[in-house]
Amino acid sequence: MGELRRVMGFRDLVLFNIVAIVGLRWVALAAAGGPSSLSLWVLALIAFFIPQGMAVARLGSAIPEEGGVYVWSQRAFGPRHGFIAGWCYWANNIIYYPTLLVALAGFASFIGGDATRPLEGSTLYVVLFSLAVLWIALGANILGLKTGRWIHNLGGLAAWIPALLLVVLGFLAWVKYGPANTITLKNVLPDLGSRDTISFFAEICFAFAGLELAAVLGGEIKNPRRNLHRAMIVSGIIITLIYILGTAAILVAVPGSEISIITGVLQAIASVGAKVGAPGLGGAVALLMTLGGIGGVGAWLGGSARILFVAGLEKYLPESLGRVHPRWGSPHVALLFQGILASFFIIAGSLGAGPQEIYMVLVDTTLLVYFIPYLYMFIALIRLDKGIRGMGGSSKVLDLPGGRLGVWFCGLLGFAAVTLAMILAILPPGGSANPSLHLIKVAGGTALFIISALILYERGRKRAETRGSGAAT
Repeated sequence: MGELRRVMGFRDLVLFNIVAIVGLRWVALAAAGGPSSLSLWVLALIAFFIPQGMAVARLGSAIPEEGGVYVWSQRAFGPRHGFIAGWCYWANNIIYYPTLLVALAGFASFIGGDATRPLEGSTLYVVLFSLAVLWIALGANILGLKTGRWIHNLGGLAAWIPALLLVVLGFLAWVKYGPANTITLKNVLPDLGSRDTISFFAEICFAFAGLELAAVLGGEIKNPRRNLHRAMIVSGIIITLIYILGTAAILVAVPGSEISIITGVLQAIASVGAKVGAPGLGGAVALLMTLGGIGGVGAWLGGSARILFVAGLEKYLPESLGRVHPRWGSPHVALLFQGILASFFIIAGSLGAGPQEIYMVLVDTTLLVYFIPYLYMFIALIRLDKGIRGMGGSSKVLDLPGGRLGVWFCGLLGFAAVTLAMILAILPPGGSANPSLHLIKVAGGTALFIISALILYERGRKRAETRGSGAAT
């Protein structure tokens, strides 16, 4: 059996973080919320993004192992809770791929302009495009990170180029035509007493999530104690600027009543591009956004597969999931298993009303399930602090500002922000036809994920104990 190889360097990690986190759809969604979204970005940066980065940097430097949040939760709370955290992290991503791929199919339909735009409404096109991109990204990951990282790197570059172009065009529009929306101190400040504002804050927190994904690849990072936190600082600054400046650019370029929450970035670039004599920019940017999305699929596909891989090594899941390809040094069985499951969800989501309804319930549940590992991570930061301080070679471990007080502040602030986001995810959206049914579906779906994790863990534990006792006799 082969071994995982340390191939991810500093530059790879910076681009990996960008492609895993940046979604220009969040920029459009924020701009549609008006100028107050600029303040919400800053609030989410302080309450969630910075604590997330600090927690990942400290835990990743202290325990730079394959599995990331799975291993950290296991060290802090034991194998059962570690498995729950890892399972929720992995299971959420299996639902996330199809939704991202469907969105990518929509972006790709803009590449050819009016000639290809009607494809967005074709179910056959969406399914075939989604499956093709999924298996291309999967194949690159099976060939190992030495090859697969170039898809991440290409996606990372493709993610920030449209954002940079958006900011430049927004500035040109502001200079030449004036702002499309009036931006004042009064309308920039959010109404924190509004439920819509608070719900929107939860979505912006979700847009900032993902710094922990690189740490899941801890066993494949060159000098993780040094490179992980350095890459997070650089990529974190870039990600923050993309979100805040990109939102401001759309607000300057497109009237608020006309901003599309789905295609707002393309809309703004096409609008300003036409005014400055470059009407073909929309198709070029659509291509870049599609490439960025493909890189994102590759990053999340490869990262979350490591959870299955580590669980397979520990025999809580079938041992075959813990195999490493002898030539390419990748967890190929775990990756193939993910690809088959994701393909099933893509196809199921395209069939009739029944499967579609089931699929949408799963989609509504993903936000809640995704944040469960974050709760574990922020409390693990506090719980493991004493042991981390007593580690040999602790000079290699990143210290947070404020020492132990800083650790507690970071952990509790992040935990509070995540808890708020989860509560808001449970609450039914405004105008819901059946709020009680929505609550039952989302809460019940989350409980189903946790119960399935407990069942799988107990079966794996008993299987391991049986084999251990058999070997002893």
